[in-house]
Amino acid sequence: MEGRRAGLMGHREGARIRRGPPTGLFMNIDLSVRNCSKRFGEFEAVKSISFDIPKGHFFSILGPSGCGKTTLLRMIAGFTEPSSGEILIGGRNMGNIPPNKRPVSLVFQHLALFPMMSVEKNIAFGLQQRGEPRKTIASRVEGILETVGLPEFGKKQIQQLSGGQKQRVAIARCLVLEPTVLLLDEPLGALDLKLREHMKIELKKLQAKVGTTFLYITHDQSEALVMSDRVAIMNEGRIEQLDTPIDCYRNPNSAFVAGFLGESNRWDGRITRVDGTSATVDTPEGLSFQCLLREGANIGDKVTMFVRSEAISVETGDHGHNRLDTEVVSNLFDGNSDRVLVKCLQDSKEVMVSLSTGDMREPLQKGQKVVLSWPREAGMCFLAEEA
Repeated sequence: MEGRRAGLMGHREGARIRRGPPTGLFMNIDLSVRNCSKRFGEFEAVKSISFDIPKGHFFSILGPSGCGKTTLLRMIAGFTEPSSGEILIGGRNMGNIPPNKRPVSLVFQHLALFPMMSVEKNIAFGLQQRGEPRKTIASRVEGILETVGLPEFGKKQIQQLSGGQKQRVAIARCLVLEPTVLLLDEPLGALDLKLREHMKIELKKLQAKVGTTFLYITHDQSEALVMSDRVAIMNEGRIEQLDTPIDCYRNPNSAFVAGFLGESNRWDGRITRVDGTSATVDTPEGLSFQCLLREGANIGDKVTMFVRSEAISVETGDHGHNRLDTEVVSNLFDGNSDRVLVKCLQDSKEVMVSLSTGDMREPLQKGQKVVLSWPREAGMCFLAEEA
């Protein structure tokens, strides 16, 4: 690790990388990806990606389908060779090391448990393949079952388990091998919504308990934001932003990240005025908004502005910066959230608003005229060429 800087590092031109608290000159890095690229003929699926994951961190790679995250995972696991760059696990270069010799374990979305084996035999399988002594296997299987909260399930058959219990067995089967890094490839994708929400909490607690470094691949932003210490957001083969979940959400550094995370409303326009740290953006439809000025943006620049749905207030004009006359199109209530879809009277653009969960007002009626408002600070403005 000589010459390595402390903290998480990622490379993308213009990307903002925020580091955690200093922990000394160097950190113990479990996984280091250095300038890795992968080409399939003329198509470059992964484009010179670099990042480090310190020991014991829960690290997620988040992005839409086709962004290159699974290709990156396969390179780390050893199933795919990088076209360029290198991967180090526990400080050791993984070049030419086959998957079965790498200090990683992989949890698949569809788990791949052996249905003809009991729970304890599923977990013991990898240890048996290594030739571990029988007593050692029995002790470690018993210990990992206790760790994942299934101490009495060793003799059960796989078909007797619930979806969440199968998930724990699949993770136990990997953790019992004591990998340096546990790779998880969208492991909650096959679960129903309620179980998925439960397993997000369980996975976070389990990772904190065992202390193993987790690398989690997902397209589900809720999973990444809830569980992770750091998130790398990928788009078209590159890391757009590598940061804490809260900073990725609150301080996106590109139009892609602002639009991908959360629920945002978008307007395209041009900067027509600059006043200190704020800017006025006029749209082609004649609307005018105020937002914070981003570094490098000037009068005349084409920009894209995003406003989160939860930052918008209904029927209150006390923010003073941005007001919009609208008409209610529909109420969208799903039990956990109360949203309203409205239509701007000036340009017919639809805008989504998230109402406060503590607001017990009567539902807004279809066709009702309402005023939207939001503060200048809620407007996230990006140069149009970044969109």
